[in-house]
Amino acid sequence: MSIFIDESSKVVVQGIGSQGTFHAKRNQDYGTKVVAGIHPKKGGSRWEELDLPVYASVKEAVEAEGANTSMVMVPAPFTKDAILEAYEAGIETIVTITEGVPVHDMTEVYDAVVRRGGVRLIGPNCPGVISPGKSNVGIIPADITGAGNVGLVSRSGTLTYQIMHELAQAGIGISTCVGIGGDPVIGTQFQEVIQAFADDPDTHAIAFVGEIGGSEEQLAGEWIRDNIPDTPVVGYIAGFEAPPGKQMGHAGAIVKEGGPGGESAAEKKEILEGYGISVALNPSEAAQLMIERLS
Repeated sequence: MSIFIDESSKVVVQGIGSQGTFHAKRNQDYGTKVVAGIHPKKGGSRWEELDLPVYASVKEAVEAEGANTSMVMVPAPFTKDAILEAYEAGIETIVTITEGVPVHDMTEVYDAVVRRGGVRLIGPNCPGVISPGKSNVGIIPADITGAGNVGLVSRSGTLTYQIMHELAQAGIGISTCVGIGGDPVIGTQFQEVIQAFADDPDTHAIAFVGEIGGSEEQLAGEWIRDNIPDTPVVGYIAGFEAPPGKQMGHAGAIVKEGGPGGESAAEKKEILEGYGISVALNPSEAAQLMIERLS
């Protein structure tokens, strides 16, 4: 099994410009069921690069192609409307790759789509989701991993790629990798993904990549301690050298000066280790810890 996407996922791409086409083609070549592109001014035309139809709205693609998953790659100013359109059309899983989405827009989207609507929203500012051998929705390079039993969830993209690649070199595959994104307001948090992994019979171990700032990693760690204490879990927190008050890459990766504490990498590591979770100092060590836990 896998979580959030699988071989039955029928994907529409909102934003079929050069980047949308490039990544949709990679997803399609991997075997993902990309069924249509969405462009309000090109409805009724043909997406020649993928040999697929283009619809003016997500609703039309849902009705004509049975689409149930969306990959959002529209520019940041239009992302809120794109997510709301997908939600209103009945899309079940919305994967938002776009970065730079205003926090105010995401607050509105989260309330309507996630809190009240109950739809699975991944991102924004994320690499997407891959279930090796089944489906790839986003920009994760599929050739660096294979199918297996480790569930991986991360706020970072490139750090995740490194861990997946090093695990693959050791013969360890992934059940699903979920990049949740590093913005202050995102659709799906660590704990929700980890709970889904806990319910997946094909996920036997969990790795997660966190960052400085916030408390989501600690909340997930507490849930792991209380609910799946016997599951091998390895974590890595990016930002051990980050000074307080300085944003490090992602908009949400910042330790607030004068804050309540527990937001730095060192503090998170100490808290998580208190919950019985192995926490690495770098991505390579995280991969090695998982290899050791599974040996």
